[in-house]
Amino acid sequence: MMSHLIAIALGLAIDRLIGDPPNWPHPVRWIGTAIQRLAVRWNRGPNAFRNGFLLLGTVALTVFLIVYSIVFLAYSLNNYIGILVEALLIASGLAQKSLKEAAVDVYKPLIAKNMDLAREKLSWIVGRDTDGLDESEITRGVVETVSENTSDGVTAPLFWAFLFGAPGLWFYKSVNTLDSMVGYRNEEFEQFGYASAKADDVLNFIPSRLTGLLILVMTKNKRSLTMRQRFAEWLRDAPKHPSPNSGWLEAATAVQLGIQLGGLNRYRGVASQRARMGTPVYPLEAHHIQEAVKHMQAVTIGFFILFALGGILFGLA
Repeated sequence: MMSHLIAIALGLAIDRLIGDPPNWPHPVRWIGTAIQRLAVRWNRGPNAFRNGFLLLGTVALTVFLIVYSIVFLAYSLNNYIGILVEALLIASGLAQKSLKEAAVDVYKPLIAKNMDLAREKLSWIVGRDTDGLDESEITRGVVETVSENTSDGVTAPLFWAFLFGAPGLWFYKSVNTLDSMVGYRNEEFEQFGYASAKADDVLNFIPSRLTGLLILVMTKNKRSLTMRQRFAEWLRDAPKHPSPNSGWLEAATAVQLGIQLGGLNRYRGVASQRARMGTPVYPLEAHHIQEAVKHMQAVTIGFFILFALGGILFGLA
């Protein structure tokens, strides 16, 4: 148990300090390539729905078994080698540094009033159209992305790492990658991507709610609301989101910052009205991007401490 916790702590530290160097090979790219090739073969004809389950099982189980074999072999050689290898595998599945950098890449041109560059940088991390967005809407896009990906990119992988080590983390990452590639409600993927989308919803169910809870508890509330008032607004707004999990994160962020998230987005020119979450006490401004990043960092530490203490108590028991 202690080796496992040390590997997670080391993995967190590596990701926080180094992140994902752009020229290094990354497992997500390999997983994505495999998904793309299988999708071309299997997403066709009347068996697309069934083949979607086959894709999910093939990719997720293969990734789990490969990572499990690597970790098992490393620990069988030497405990220190095992910790290091598992830590590197965990670090490569987290996104603290890359998420912060993506947010900062939009924040810097935004405060410099270089709106065209800010819109371009935003388009790299969101699916919505960014042409013509003002400071408020650019900020909203970044804050929503950081808030949602605090779970998807950091705490949810950590949750599954605490339960099942690096194999558990990469099982989650494979499902999350599947969802990002085929889990769309459109003509091409509605049948084929159903299994992947639902699996991702299930795996994120607990981490997203726990992360939202930690945002409410561990970060400063800009409106000086009592904990009871925070929970009331959170529980009121979170279920409004079309995603069963994202709302619990965005609503918590909105409550703590005294801002309103959601509203009108456009995707390839098609308008999409998202439910509004939070009370707009303060207008959305560039500095809220920094606040969202601070939330991510604080909650990551809190998440680790919470589960590390639980793991230690479990080990002692």
